[in-house]
Amino acid sequence: MPFWEQLVYWVQLVYSGNSPYIWWLLYLVVMAIMLLPFLFARRRHEERSRAIREAAIDAGLTEPASLHPLVDPKLCIGCRSCVTACPERNVLGIVSGKAELIDPTHCIGHGVCRDACPVGAITLVFGTEKRGVDIPHVSPTFETNVPGIFIAGELGGMGLIRNAIEQGRQAMASVTSSVSGAKRRSPAVLDVVIVGAGPAGFSASLAAKKNGLRAVTLEQETLGGTVAHYPRGKLVMTAPAELPIYGKVKLTRTTKEALLQLWQRVEAKTGVKINYSERVNEIRRADHGFRVVTSKATYDTRTVLLALGRRGTPRKLGVPGEEQPKVMYRLIDAEQFRGQHVLVVGGGDSALEAAVSLSEQPNTTVTLSYRSDAFGRAKQENRDRVQKAAESGKLTVLFKSNVKRIGRDLVVIEQGDRKHEIKNNAIIISAGGILPTKFLQSVGIVVETKYGTA
Repeated sequence: MPFWEQLVYWVQLVYSGNSPYIWWLLYLVVMAIMLLPFLFARRRHEERSRAIREAAIDAGLTEPASLHPLVDPKLCIGCRSCVTACPERNVLGIVSGKAELIDPTHCIGHGVCRDACPVGAITLVFGTEKRGVDIPHVSPTFETNVPGIFIAGELGGMGLIRNAIEQGRQAMASVTSSVSGAKRRSPAVLDVVIVGAGPAGFSASLAAKKNGLRAVTLEQETLGGTVAHYPRGKLVMTAPAELPIYGKVKLTRTTKEALLQLWQRVEAKTGVKINYSERVNEIRRADHGFRVVTSKATYDTRTVLLALGRRGTPRKLGVPGEEQPKVMYRLIDAEQFRGQHVLVVGGGDSALEAAVSLSEQPNTTVTLSYRSDAFGRAKQENRDRVQKAAESGKLTVLFKSNVKRIGRDLVVIEQGDRKHEIKNNAIIISAGGILPTKFLQSVGIVVETKYGTA
């Protein structure tokens, strides 16, 4: 019987009410009515995700800056749990029924997507096949390959403030467990020396005090670590976090100044002691554990927690004239450059934020030089601000350019076959920082280059 005749036959049966399958058919119709809106919405979401992914690819924004999810398409069931859980909008999406990192440069390593996945299809990794990231070898308890030395925070690849705070607390729990089972050989030997007072180090210092450990915290500069070096007024993206002793910090979007003021209040209220302007020069093995030699003193300790920033040693350009006083590696106050000719070098968020802040100063000429053809490591918000400043004439952007020479009153920039000689009074180099690999290796810590691995 032809298909159309079968169709007519079933329609006649349903209409006559004599079909034994009438209730099943009605059930299917009702289910279809309920499912169609869901399917249409899912299709719209997928089309939007596909468009975002294609736009990122076209712009060359395909390399995640830090820790990010790697989705196994064989395990993924496309349930959108990871997409819903991600605090950042439009970072994860569903494409062809599978979860995918559609806007990689906006991923900042929350890691909640992995926890939200019901089938374990997500692994958090560092680096990609094209771009390697140097990460010290650290166990799940934050202990390095050198027993007794622990790492937490940015040094271990965790730059997000909330996660760094949590890592500092967890790492100190591991340190406490490590020292609680052994007897102290001498009252002069500390339980732990904490190096760094950024988000991870500050949290660890509070946890050490709470756990009753004999501890010393050493900070070569000031409270806040890398955060203290952010430009004035910079918005710090964070989330509610738990600080030991103090309690929950309910911040979701705040400025650098507000966050540092909060930490200063916590420092004063809890009485935690931090030795500022004290740089660690060497860590030696000793019978009791370790001997930490600083610019001011020597400490004997059973364990060490390294909560250093990855930007402690700024990456330099290596060009003639870079040694001049007018060359700086971070911007603290844009107002001091009012009325000057300023060059900013870099393509990350720090460089873009510095360039925009400088361009807002009266009578200030600002040029932004970046070696690539797109700001692949910067947030969309900052890219939009740079574009707006460039369109208004306040900022000149030179893509695919490199600084070749820094003179007293000018700077030479090469861009393809062209050479630009522009007036210059100051240069801000925001090219990131160099991992203190030599220091870590001198202690015996193994540093691995991750190419899309956990």
